[in-house]
Amino acid sequence: MTQKVNAEKERTGLPWILFLAIPAVIENFFQTIIGFVDTYFVSQIGITEVSAVGVTNALLQVYFAIFMALGVAANIYVAKYTGAKNAEKAQQSSWQSIYLAIIAGIVFGVVTLFFAEPMLKLMGAESAVIDAGKTYFKIVAIPSIILSLTFVVASILRGTGDTKTPMKISIYVNLLNIVLDYVLIFGFWIIPGFGLVGAATATVIARLIGVIWLLSIFLKREGTREAGWKRPAINFGEMKKLLTVGAPASGERLVMRIGQVLYFGIIVSLGTATFAAHQIAGSIEVFSYMIGYGFATAATTIVGQLIGAGRIEESQKYALQCTAIAVGFMSIVGLILFFSAEWLAGLFTTDTKVIADITVALRIDAFIQPILAIVLVLTGVYQGGGNTKTPMYITAIGIWLLRTVFVYVLGLAMGFGIAGVWIAIGIDNLFRAIWLSISFIRGNWIKEGFEEKAEAAN
Repeated sequence: MTQKVNAEKERTGLPWILFLAIPAVIENFFQTIIGFVDTYFVSQIGITEVSAVGVTNALLQVYFAIFMALGVAANIYVAKYTGAKNAEKAQQSSWQSIYLAIIAGIVFGVVTLFFAEPMLKLMGAESAVIDAGKTYFKIVAIPSIILSLTFVVASILRGTGDTKTPMKISIYVNLLNIVLDYVLIFGFWIIPGFGLVGAATATVIARLIGVIWLLSIFLKREGTREAGWKRPAINFGEMKKLLTVGAPASGERLVMRIGQVLYFGIIVSLGTATFAAHQIAGSIEVFSYMIGYGFATAATTIVGQLIGAGRIEESQKYALQCTAIAVGFMSIVGLILFFSAEWLAGLFTTDTKVIADITVALRIDAFIQPILAIVLVLTGVYQGGGNTKTPMYITAIGIWLLRTVFVYVLGLAMGFGIAGVWIAIGIDNLFRAIWLSISFIRGNWIKEGFEEKAEAAN
């Protein structure tokens, strides 16, 4: 890799953690803000169009889960071999990840082409929403190869220790998406407005530019290798290794999505106002996740590189430091949520009942924040150690059993309403935080054989 990346790998201590985490936090922040703006533009077209985008995005979350899992696998192995200073293996993992991304992108594109409408019908959408949604869905998801390559190539760069490049590209691409959204949705000068089709087209154009940019940087760095460099051929053994790690990571995200469907039905039965309050509180809480995911990204990269270098004890130290720093930052977020809950609720609605429910939810959530930090960052630590199965199992038990059961018992059966729902969320996160912590202390966070293979790479 280039001298720039090598210099980043030489960072140590707190500067190394912050150097990797802060760009990831900023990237997440911009993506969240852009999502709000995107939704606002579409909402100006009509309610049907907003619903169409909402239903489509729910389906796309399944696509994202698969593509993000491939990215996690790429990050894990590229970080490990980068730490081991084994450029050949890092290159091999990078290219096999890209091949898998291409295959996955083509498969999901074909599925969308032939089954877009049936999948929307499975979501229970009305006919008007399906008619609008299938066009949007096809435009955005048939070129799924753009999405899959974006996730994987960005993760490869992060695995080398470069979180700034994906951040910069993401910011520019999302800002471009805003401009294109406005122009293609509403029209500008000689360009007519295309409504929902324009929104979908803007998204695809922006993402295409982003992935071309990412690939150009990746290929430029690959080209700096020794003379006579050749692109590695497809290696099914390497692909299988990546899928073995990536599948549980994908499973964890799918488990979370399915779990949400299970307990959302219970919350809906509490009444429209309560469900609306829950949704708004969740939208506000999303901003705290940016911090947790940022430090989780740093933890995965640092831990992976240190394991690759055979510095296992040091990787444990950094894992704890990443977790502690994230707990500190998210505790501050918790304080902000607690004391500004009512004001934040008022930004979204004037309904006094909904405001009261949002306030209750956010004040309970304030106490969950440091616990959530442990869950998110330790999950990243486990991924850095090649252990993606344990977080998946813990998530399945936590959200399918504990969260769903306690949402019913506390929220519905005992009549605590929105308070019961968010206490249940806290119980789930506390359970996962304790299990992940105990397993980490016992040394069960590294996948069996992952450590030895890393040392052998040296």
